[in-house]
Amino acid sequence: MTAKTKFKITGMHCTSCAMNIDGELEDTEGVKEANTNYAKALTEVEFDTDKMTQDKIVAIIKKVGYTAQPIDK
Repeated sequence: MTAKTKFKITGMHCTSCAMNIDGELEDTEGVKEANTNYAKALTEVEFDTDKMTQDKIVAIIKKVGYTAQPIDK
């Protein structure tokens, strides 16, 4: 099953930061697509719920050097 979740990102300084987040997430098994918007300080991640969780996504973003928090719909 797939899910889409938006995350509020803090710590980005430019569009390259957004590209770093997208690249790291999309290289991770279980993440189908990541779309980070620097101007809005948001990322939307589509992922396979059998292989990936919101907590793991937050940890991946933290590993790249940023802070993420899921946004409840």
